Amino acid sequence: MNTETPLLRALTREGVLINVSIRFWRGCKRLLPEDLGLDSSQVSDRLIHLGHKRLLPKEALKDLALVEGRAHALIDQCTFPFLHGLGHFLPNAKLAEVSERLKDLEREFWTARDSFLSGYTRFRDAAAQEWWDMAVKLGANPNRLLASVEGSFPPPTRMSRFYGFDVQLFQVALPEGLGLEVVSFADQQNVIQAREHAAQEAAFKIRRDTEAFVAECVASLRDQTAQLCDDMLHSIGGSDTGVHQKTLNRLVRFIDQFKQMNFANDTVMESQLESVRRELLNRSASEYRDNANARGELVQGLSKLRDQARQLANADAKVLVERFGEMGRRKFSLAA
Repeated sequence: MNTETPLLRALTREGVLINVSIRFWRGCKRLLPEDLGLDSSQVSDRLIHLGHKRLLPKEALKDLALVEGRAHALIDQCTFPFLHGLGHFLPNAKLAEVSERLKDLEREFWTARDSFLSGYTRFRDAAAQEWWDMAVKLGANPNRLLASVEGSFPPPTRMSRFYGFDVQLFQVALPEGLGLEVVSFADQQNVIQAREHAAQEAAFKIRRDTEAFVAECVASLRDQTAQLCDDMLHSIGGSDTGVHQKTLNRLVRFIDQFKQMNFANDTVMESQLESVRRELLNRSASEYRDNANARGELVQGLSKLRDQARQLANADAKVLVERFGEMGRRKFSLAA
């Protein structure tokens, strides 16, 4: 029995879930009272949390951290968070672009790892000297602290297991039932009922949350439109030169990005953005600076778009969500 709803079929057709996991040795270890020359019995766990000691300076791992930050920023920019962190929904229109950029970042990641590992012994020796000097200044026992630090560094031969750059793509499907291969015959009847009940509850939750997810994505893009207009108006009003070309280019890029991210087919917001492209982006920044009337039209047009986007973001998106679900129903009818 196919338990998928038209909405879920439409969502599955319009994009995938993506998860990016990046692992590397962070160069940190839990800080113990003994590291500071304190007796552990004198430190209350209820009141004091010592945190972690950084075994290496931050700059030793900056290239790896930079790649990780760029990868997460890419996912945040090009996806929608799906079902409270279950994954990130990536519209099909952005799939090729994101995949290529992740491949580039993965190459940078492995290059950064190789560079770090080639200097690992040098980093470790330099850090040990810094820890020794700091222990002397703090009046702590340098031998004890240095022994703790050096013991926290993994051997070079075991470092490779700490690294990984994994990209996984998923599609959402409702559970219909669960296998019983490892369940004895005597227990199968009870297990069948329990598992069927769990599957039904999970299916209901996914259906409900999927509707909320699509509505949240629509509202998010509309909110971003309003925020961009606010930023542009602030830039225009707060600048001595008035209108910068990079400000106009930002709106051009956003309109293109909106069309790629608009998997739910928000035609109302998209048509308003296209109208702005035709009416307001047919002049250069210098033309706006030299023409007070044109500049007034730009400010008025951005203000109108901001107010409309904000009003739409706060409106009920039920009709739009239902229309998006109809795409899945039509697809299923054609396939049948």
